[in-house]
Amino acid sequence: MLLVPLLLAGLVVLALALVGVVGRPWLERTILETDTPSGKAFDAVLMLAIALSVLAVVLESDPLLRQNWAGTFLGLEWGFTLLFSLEYLLRLLVVAEPRRYATSFFGIVDLLAILPSYLGLLIGGGQLFLVVRVLRLLRVFRVLKLGAFLQEAELLWGALVAARRKITVFLLAMVTLVILIGAFMDVIEAGNDGFGSIPVAIYWACVTITTVGYGDVAPVTPLGRFMASVVMLIGYSIIAVPTGILSAEIGLKVLRPAGRPCPACGLGDHQADARHCRHCGAALDPEGEP
Repeated sequence: MLLVPLLLAGLVVLALALVGVVGRPWLERTILETDTPSGKAFDAVLMLAIALSVLAVVLESDPLLRQNWAGTFLGLEWGFTLLFSLEYLLRLLVVAEPRRYATSFFGIVDLLAILPSYLGLLIGGGQLFLVVRVLRLLRVFRVLKLGAFLQEAELLWGALVAARRKITVFLLAMVTLVILIGAFMDVIEAGNDGFGSIPVAIYWACVTITTVGYGDVAPVTPLGRFMASVVMLIGYSIIAVPTGILSAEIGLKVLRPAGRPCPACGLGDHQADARHCRHCGAALDPEGEP
C-alpha cells in the first residue's frame, strides 16, 4: 500500500529536479511546442512509446505469451507507466494553467493512461484498462498538424445532430419492426431450432434484418423460411435509409447557410467557399462579412 505514495513522491522529486537542471523554458518548448527540433524529437519518442505500450498490452492478453514472458511484460508495463507519469508531472509543471490542462481532454486521457497500473497495486486487475493508452495516439493530430481535418469532423457531427430526430424516428421504427417480426417468428417456429421465446426470436430478427446472419438460430418450417427471406430483403432495403438521411444533411451543411443569400438575386444555395453568385455572378458578402 505504501508503494504507490513512494513512487509518486519519487516522480515528483525527479520532475522538480529536471525543471531545476534543464530549466522551465526549455522544457516548455520541448513538451508543449511541435515546431522546435527538441519538440519534434520529444513528440516522436512519445508517439513511439505510446505505440509500444499498447502493443505490449495487446500481446500480454495472449495466455501463452503471458505465461512465458510474464516478467518482461511486467517490466515493460511499469517502465511505460513511470515514463508517462513523469511526462504528466512535467506537463503540469511547465504549462501556464495546470488546472486547465488537467481538466482538458488530453489531460484526462494522460491521467487515465497511468492510473490503471497504480490501481492494480491497490485493488488488482487495473492493468486490464491499460489499453486506454491508445487514446493518446490522438496527439498525432497536433504533432502532424492535422487540425484542419477537425473541421471535416465538425461537419459530420453537425450533420448527425441535425438529423438526430429523423434517425431517432428510424430507430424507433426499426425497434417496433424487430419486435413484431420476433413475435411472429416465435409463433411460426414454436420452439424449433432455438426459437424458444420471443426475446430469442427478437435476437434472430435483429441479426437477420441487419444482414449479419450468425446462423445460430434459423427457421426450419416453410412459412418460417419464407418469413426469413422477406426479412432479409427488408434488411437490404433499410440499409439505404440512414445513409440517405445523413447524406442529405451533409449536403445541406456544405451549402451556404440560408441566412446569407446573394445580395443581388437572393439565391441562397451556394457552396461554402463561393465568392460569387452562381446565378447572376454578383459578389457575395460585398461588405467583407466573414
